[in-house]
Order: sequence, then structure tokens, then C-alpha cells
Amino acid sequence: MAKVSPIPNLSPQASVAKNARIIARAKFDEFEPWNNIVDTSYNVRGLHHLRIAAKRLRYTLELFLDTFPSSCATVLQELEQLQAELGTLHDTDVMIAVLRLCLGGLDSGTGYEQALVRAYTKRNTGTFIIPPLLIASLLNPTTSPTAEERYGLEYLLLCLQQEREKLYTDFNQHWHMLQARDFRREILSILDA
Repeated sequence: MAKVSPIPNLSPQASVAKNARIIARAKFDEFEPWNNIVDTSYNVRGLHHLRIAAKRLRYTLELFLDTFPSSCATVLQELEQLQAELGTLHDTDVMIAVLRLCLGGLDSGTGYEQALVRAYTKRNTGTFIIPPLLIASLLNPTTSPTAEERYGLEYLLLCLQQEREKLYTDFNQHWHMLQARDFRREILSILDA
């Protein structure tokens, strides 16, 4: 997700309501394109970006709540629910990645350096999905799990994968319910009021 861009057309002489709508419209414009990834269940990064965009739109609407119609409360509840669903989904994705990294590192005997390379979000940027200290701890050969512990980790991974499927299905159904009721129009009617 890109850093927040400056918002053009704001005026210190304009009313708070007018500037609030300009800002909220910019946050809506950041939110809307991510709906194209909703049906791609394992687009982990895209779903996380959708969560961030929903959060930015929600917080903007909350900040300027007094300038919007009362129907904004319903939109805020839906954005909060989407944000919560996507947050739980993302937390589960991260835990699955950590377990796979741990179990994969144990299976292949790969070194710490190779595990770090797999943990990069973008190899050239040096940005990590999982903190390097956690990776070092997980791959420390002196703390390798026993067979019983490994079985527990594999079972936990299986349970998390099943939970992830349910979380994604619930989120996806909620999203499509919002689309069926034309949630986009609800937001735009608030912004244009």
C-alpha cells in the first residue's frame, strides 16, 4: 500500500464539511480499486491493502462524522466489520507463514540466510514479512522441536488453514452482500450529500 498522498483541492477558506468530503472522497478512491482482488482468496497482500484502505476511509469518516448525514453510522459499522474480518484473516495468514517457514526450514535443513530470503516481501527493498529475530529463533537448531512438538505444529498449521478458509468465506460472503445492496452507492451518497 502506497504511503498517503497529498490531497489536492483542499482550501483553508473552505468549510470543514467541504474539505471533509474532499478528503473522504480521496480515501474512497483509494479503497475502491481493491475490490477487484476480493475473489482471489490467497491474494494475501491485496487483501491486506484492502484492509488498510478500509481503515483509512473509516477513520476519515469518523473524524468528520459531524459533517456527514446520520446514514454514515451504518457505513462505518460495515467498514469496521470489514476491517476486523480482514485483520483476523491477515493475522492468520502471518501465523500460517511463520509455521510453514518453521516446518519448511526443519524439513529441508535450509540455512538461516535462505529462510531470510524467503521472508522478504520484496527482495530488493529489505522489507520483511516476518521479523528476522523471529526467523532466527524459529530456525535455531538448538531449539528444534521434538517429534511430538512437530506433530503439534503440523496439526496447528492444518487447523489454521481450515480456520483461514472459514474466515475468508465469511469475509467474501459479507463483501458480496454489501455489493448486492450497493454499498458503493451508500458511500457515495454520503460523500455527495
